[in-house]
Amino acid sequence: MKAAFIREHGGLDRLKVEHVPEPEPSEDEVVLDVRSAGLNHLDIWVRKGRSGLKLSEPHILGSDAAGIVAAAGAKVSAVTVGDEVILNPGLSCGRCEYCNRGEQSECTSFGIVGLSSQGTFAEQVAVPARNVFPKPSHMSFNEAGAFVLAYLTAWRMLMMRARLRPGQTVLIHGIGGGVALCALQLAKLAGAEVIVTSSSDEKLDRADKIGADHKINYRTVDDVAQCVKDITSGAGVDIAVDTVGAATWPIDFSAVRRGGKVVICGVTSDAEAVTNLRALYWNQLTIMGSTMGSNEDFRQMVKAVTTAKLRPILDSVSPLENVTDAMGKMEAAEQFGKIALQVST
Repeated sequence: MKAAFIREHGGLDRLKVEHVPEPEPSEDEVVLDVRSAGLNHLDIWVRKGRSGLKLSEPHILGSDAAGIVAAAGAKVSAVTVGDEVILNPGLSCGRCEYCNRGEQSECTSFGIVGLSSQGTFAEQVAVPARNVFPKPSHMSFNEAGAFVLAYLTAWRMLMMRARLRPGQTVLIHGIGGGVALCALQLAKLAGAEVIVTSSSDEKLDRADKIGADHKINYRTVDDVAQCVKDITSGAGVDIAVDTVGAATWPIDFSAVRRGGKVVICGVTSDAEAVTNLRALYWNQLTIMGSTMGSNEDFRQMVKAVTTAKLRPILDSVSPLENVTDAMGKMEAAEQFGKIALQVST
């Protein structure tokens, strides 16, 4: 089968699209014929490598996928060959104290398809049967293949960690990225007032069209936090959603109101930042990390997205053979929304 993989960490030139052996399912796995797979920043981090990360070679990238069940292991009964499904890429043991209390994303051995196992940028992928679910009927395969990781991450950040309530104000940095756009859609679904930032007027205008209430171009203002205070009559926002890291961390502490919350899920800029401890304790702020989501988070998110007929914002759809160009576009932050790889039709 055809797959996009790396044999060693490094730049875009390490990506190869060649034929590799087809996967064989274990007794509790299914094999998916992948129709579409979405790109995430995780794919960049896996490709580049990080301390302690050891991968099998060749290692197939990709975490998101939608497809059709092609084969099932001997112990699989809940999924049938021919089912149209989406993949929850979070991998957990199902036995530790965290899994037992329903917090699978806090599992002591938590992993992600494409990081901890072979990924989805391939014509077929073998995954645990418990990780596949019916594809939302209102979505195309390209939409379904690009929505789970980003929506699940945004859902947990806003709904479960920050406990977003109708009427609250939310600041979302770097609108245009997958999680940021999902957070915008979900925050508006929940009845929040949303402020978004970007260095691109084009991205800000597009965000305006899908519900953003206020927009800030951080390249053209002197003080983003002061702009946020001006918009909120001096109070600041209830919640800051941060997928950026070091570059936006100081802004978070100045832009949130007393008793506000900062929730972070990633570091597309640097991973280390100086924290204003005085602002933290004096303003009684709550700082939260968030990774993916639990099985219950996933169930609630899919239900909400399906009921509201939400669709992920797709920047573009590329054939698997063009994965290098597609990843390069994401790495340069040139996209607005998700990039999908159409693996088959």
